This record gives sequence, structure tokens and C-alpha cells, in this order.
Amino acid sequence: MSAQEAAAQEAAFGPLLREMRLGKSLTMEVLAEASGVSVRGIGDLERGRRAAPQRRTVAALADGLGLDDAERERLLAAARAGRTPGYSPVGVRSFPRGTDDFVGRVDELTRLEALAGPPARAGAEDSAPGAGGADDRAPGAGGAEDRVLGAGGAATEPHPVVVAIHGPPGTGKTTLALRAARRVADRFPDGQLMVDLRGTDDSPPAPSELMVRVLKAVGVPDRDLAKAGAQAHPALYRQVLADRRCLLVLDNARDEAQVRPLLPGSGGTLVLVTSRRMLTGLDDVHRLPLGRLEPAESAAFLASLVGADRAAAEPRALEEVARLCAHLPLALRVAGNWLATRTGWSVRRLADRLADEERRLDALAAGDVRVAGAFYLSYRQLTPTAARLFRRLSLVPGPDVSAACAARLTGQDLYDTEDTLEELVEAGLLGGSDDRYRLHDLLCLYGRDRLLAEDGEADVDRARRSMFRWLLETAVVAGRWYEPGHGAPPPSWRGTVDLSSADRARDWLQTESANWLAALHAAAADGDHTTVVEVAEALHWFSDQWMFWGHWPEVFGASARSAEALGDPLLEATHLNYYAWALLLCEGRPRDSLPYSARGLAAAERAGDLAQQAWAHLYAAWAHHLLGEVEQFAGHITDALALFQAAGDLPGMLQALAARGWQLRGAGRHEEAIEVNREILTRLDEAGDGVEPHIAAFTRVTALANVGISYSHLGRWDEAVEQLRASVELSRKEGNVGLESRYLLSLGDVLRKAGRTGEAREAFTRCVALGADADARRIAAARARLAELDTG
Repeated sequence: MSAQEAAAQEAAFGPLLREMRLGKSLTMEVLAEASGVSVRGIGDLERGRRAAPQRRTVAALADGLGLDDAERERLLAAARAGRTPGYSPVGVRSFPRGTDDFVGRVDELTRLEALAGPPARAGAEDSAPGAGGADDRAPGAGGAEDRVLGAGGAATEPHPVVVAIHGPPGTGKTTLALRAARRVADRFPDGQLMVDLRGTDDSPPAPSELMVRVLKAVGVPDRDLAKAGAQAHPALYRQVLADRRCLLVLDNARDEAQVRPLLPGSGGTLVLVTSRRMLTGLDDVHRLPLGRLEPAESAAFLASLVGADRAAAEPRALEEVARLCAHLPLALRVAGNWLATRTGWSVRRLADRLADEERRLDALAAGDVRVAGAFYLSYRQLTPTAARLFRRLSLVPGPDVSAACAARLTGQDLYDTEDTLEELVEAGLLGGSDDRYRLHDLLCLYGRDRLLAEDGEADVDRARRSMFRWLLETAVVAGRWYEPGHGAPPPSWRGTVDLSSADRARDWLQTESANWLAALHAAAADGDHTTVVEVAEALHWFSDQWMFWGHWPEVFGASARSAEALGDPLLEATHLNYYAWALLLCEGRPRDSLPYSARGLAAAERAGDLAQQAWAHLYAAWAHHLLGEVEQFAGHITDALALFQAAGDLPGMLQALAARGWQLRGAGRHEEAIEVNREILTRLDEAGDGVEPHIAAFTRVTALANVGISYSHLGRWDEAVEQLRASVELSRKEGNVGLESRYLLSLGDVLRKAGRTGEAREAFTRCVALGADADARRIAAARARLAELDTG
């Protein structure tokens, strides 16, 4: 052996470490315990399976071996000589220029920083990142040869962390990844690399080609790559990353097959993968979905682009631009850059330009950046079936849609439609949660553009009509759960949604309301008056369950007009009465309701229908009661009671008796009012199944509450509270949030008058928390009561 070869062998770190360990009569296990470096790590170093360690690891091994200064320096020199520059990515940084106007994503950045592990400890012996190595033994920051303490103090090998950042086109996935990468770069001193996987290209690079790029970027010489051969590149790739703590950004991934070979199997590398697809096939991955910005974040982002002074001068217009951009970061950046380069434009001018739906996508272009272009890159990768459904989803009038409704757009069966919808979700073109699917506004406009360009007008019209017909047919079946004489769907009905109970029917009517309401308006516009009247009739008693939805005047206004067009006086009377009810109760417009109840009465008299005459008198009485017009109220309620009695309409009679109770209470005759409401409860008990359960529950809730309110006027507080609590709990059990809000307010008022302030506060708080389906006027009153309690 030559002197040169002997010197090289003497300098080799692995043999030297083994010589020193054996010289101290230490086993690997004992050295591992003394140094904190894992047994496996020590073994790999001694056998030359790992590159020479960083200085802190060598220092730990020297401490564990108990070396003197000369021996320590010899071991450190061997480590320095063993670090092959061509295989060390120390100092490599390949990130492109980032953006300084980054806004929002606080939670996402916080999570990414946490996944990156703690920063390197202060006072490290090694030099700064990019100039000589890292602390291999820092918790969560070690190389593959280091020991990391897991749960219970057990030794575990460092494990790569992989984060898949996914979301629709234009949500800023790459920008977020780069922002996070810069914030945690100092935790990965062995190199920070970004690789564009070009997943939206027609022919993206293969994993083997991408591996070679990474290996070259970290300094592996071409001669070594050629010597190893293509078959050995994956093993070399894994070894290089296993030996280092790197930060690797794999940007714009096409699919799992492209990404999977690029993920390291061991070591302390952090991999951030960005993709429009969800990459659900990847295992052991942290997933970070990215959506639109919050409205406040969108406005702040635009302000950072156009300047604070301009933003402050037109805050409303700025918010409108953000909304029309669907709070999508790419669209916001395009709009902001447009304004920034056109200083003569007002923000309002751009907002008005974007308000035109047909031109909005064309307007969202700045230089070579086009929002529509970003959408196209994803759209062209869809299968023909998915592309067709994507286009036709733009026909959905509401904010979201079920699979059953979407199936009507293409004629697919339900299960195939679900698979196609999930393909769109996976591609990042459709949002999905709780079995509902949603296109955000700009993607909907893009889908509409593609629909006009690729589908024939006749096909589009058939698809829309098929969807609307299904929506209205299903609404009729669902609504009839609440109608006397109907209930469950007939055995002949073969629907694609579960309407096996009244609760399921209500859920469907509420979740699909925006869509079936649009279908109803379309039927009215087409002159399909029979369908409009049929749908409204089926929803008549259901409307009591969801009084404050906000659209019943539209439903019953349309049906009243259709009934008049059909020329049937009984239908006309019925739907004019429904419309009077909607104006009176749902919108709180008693004066405006009176002309319609009067017209309903006239039509009912022409038809000779006693029941509809009675309902017209009842709604008129109700309106006069709310207006404080006692004499008119008394006349109408007397007529209503007599007519309901003559017609044999028990549900109507019970509602009229409730109104009689108001009359008595208003006159201070509280004992008599209690008796009238007790009569209502007795009649309900006697009727049993003779009154539909939902009508009976609605009537019982009102009667119990009226008894309680009358007791409160008599100062019988405990009885008043008992009756009102029973009314509130029955409302809650029935899911009638409108009535629950009404009588929670009454309960709180009674408790407050009784001096039970804590219980009153609880009732008002429950009322405020009921949400959008409650009576907004009661919610506002409950908030005012709470404020009074706070200041009192």
C-alpha cells in the first residue's frame, strides 16, 4: 500500500470511528447512550453507508468516547475530509423571487412552521447555513444518523415531513409555499430547493428526470450519475436526502405518480408539494387545503397593490372589486395590478367593469396573466365526462348542488354522477362538503363560457329543463309530508333522494331551496301556471315550519298570479290568502296584506267556498290586531269562527280560537283567554290523528305560549314560566326555529319581570344564538334586552 493510500485510509471517518470505539472497549449501544447518536447511525457511519456527519455530531461522538484534544481534532479532521463537496447541498438555495405583498393565510403559515420543527438552537458551534453545516443533533433537525427522542423518550429515526398544499387554480399555493419556505429556511441549512413539476403541461417531466435535476442541484457530479446508471438514481436520490436536512418544494404536481418517487424515505427533509389536485393517493402526508381569502384579507391585499390612499378613498368600491374577484388571490392580484398601472382609473370604474358577468373573465387579465388561462390548464386535463358535467354545473342557479340534482344535467345515474363530481373535486375545480358541491363564482363563469362554446343551445335547454322539472317534482313530494291527506310519498314514487320522513323532507327543502325557488320562477316565466300552483299548494303547511326563510312572499306571490291566470276563483282565493299570510307574518307588513286578504275573500265568495272565506277573515283579523284596530279585528274574527265552524275546518277553527284569545287578552280578560287556549289544547287531544302532527304541534306551541303570557299578566309567575318553557321546548323538538325565537323572547321577558334575571339572560342568549332561520325581529329584541341587563 502506498503512503498516499495509507493516509487516505487513516483519514477515513468510518474506520477511524470504529478504531477509537474499540480502543475504548465500547459497544455501539454504550456509545449511542453516551453520545445521543443512534446505534443505527453509528453503524452506518462506521461502514461508510452515510456521509461524514456535521461538526456537532462529531463533537457528541468525541464526548461519548472521552477523547483528548488531539484525538478529538483527528476525528474532526476525518469528518471534514470525508464530506464530499459534490454530494453536499449545503448552501444551495434555488427559490425564485417571492412577493412582498403577501396577505392573510395566518393559520396555514402557522401550521407549516410547526410542521417544519423548532428553529436551530441559539449559540450553535457550526457556521451559518450555507457556510459549513448544521447542528445534526438539534431536536427535529438532525441528519439520518442522529437519535431523536420520541414519545416516552424512546429513540426514533428522524422522519421526512411531507405537506400537500392543494386547492383550485389561482388560490396562491405556490406563493404560500415560498412564503413558508423563506420563513423556515434557516432550519434546513443543508439546502433549500424548488423544483417545478410542470403538472399542467401536456407532457410534464418524468420522476426520473426530476430526480436527476435535484441530484445535480445538490452537486452530484455528472460522472457519478453516469457511473451509477439510471437504475441506481432512485437509490442515490434517497441516500442524498436521507443524509441531509433539506427543504424541498415540489411545485405544480400533476398527480401522485409524479410525486411519489420524489418523496424521501428517511432523514429530516421537509417536502412541500403544491398541486391543484388533492393527491389523495399519497400516504403519510399532511394535507393543507387552500381556498379563497376572507373578505377583510382580500381588501387588505388589494390595498397593498393599489396604495393605501386610493384604497381609503373608495373602500366600498374596493370591497366590491374583492367580491367580484371571488376573493381569489390570482384574480385579486390581476385586478390590483390593473389599477396600479392605470393611475387614472378609479376603483369604482374597475368595479363597474367587473360587474358585467359576460365580460368579467376577459377583464381579469393583466399582461400575460389571465385568470381564465389558469382555469383552462385544469379544465383541459379533465375526462370528457367530467368536462361536460363541469360545464353544465354552471346552470345550477343556487350556490351549491347535490349529486342527485347534478345527475339531471347529464343523464348519468346517481353513482356515476357522484364519481364524476369527485373527479372535479380532486382536480380542484369543485368544492365539496356534506354531500353538497360548489363552483366558486369565477369558475362558474368560466364553466358558462365553455358551455356556450362547446354545447348546443338545444342540449343546454334540455339539461336546464330536466333539472328544474326534477327540482319541482321533488319539492311537491317533500312538501306534501306536511299537507293534510298526503304525508309519505306514494309507493309509486321512485325518487333519487331520501324522503322517507318529514324531517328528511324538510332537510331537502331547506338545503335545495335556492335551486327549487329558481325553478319555480322559471316555471312562472314560462307560463306553466299549473305547476306553480301545485308546488305552492304542496308547500303551504310546510311554510309554517320555516316561516322566516325570507322567500315565502315570492313563492305565494307567484302562485297568486298563476292562480289568477288560470281563472279558477277557488285557486285564486286560496293563493291570495297564502300571499296575505306571507306579507303579514313573514315580512311583518300587516297593512300591505289587507288588500290581498280582501281580494281572497271576494274570490272565495265567488267560488262559494266557506273555508277560504274563513281564512281571509282570519288573516284580516290578524292584520288589524297587529295594527291595534280593535273594532275591525273583532268583526273579522267573529266571521272567521262562524265560517270555520260551518265548513268543518278544525285546523282553521283552532287558529281562529287562538286569535280570540288575543282579543280577550287585549281586553284584560286573562282568565277567559286562558280558558280559550285550554279549549284549543283539549280539542287537539280529542282530535288525535285527526289533525296532522305538524299542524297539531304548531297549534299546541302557540296555545301553550298564550296560556303562559296570560298567566304572567295575572302575576302567576311560576305557572307562566312552566307554560312558556313547555312551548319553547316543543318548538325546539319540532325544529320550528321561528316559533322558538318568538317564545324564547316571551319567556325571557316573563322571567325578567319575575325577578329571575339569570334565567332571563339565559333565555335571551338562547334566542340570539338561533341563527338565520329565526325571526330577525325577535333576535334584535333579545340582543337589546341583553344590552339592558348588562347596563342595568
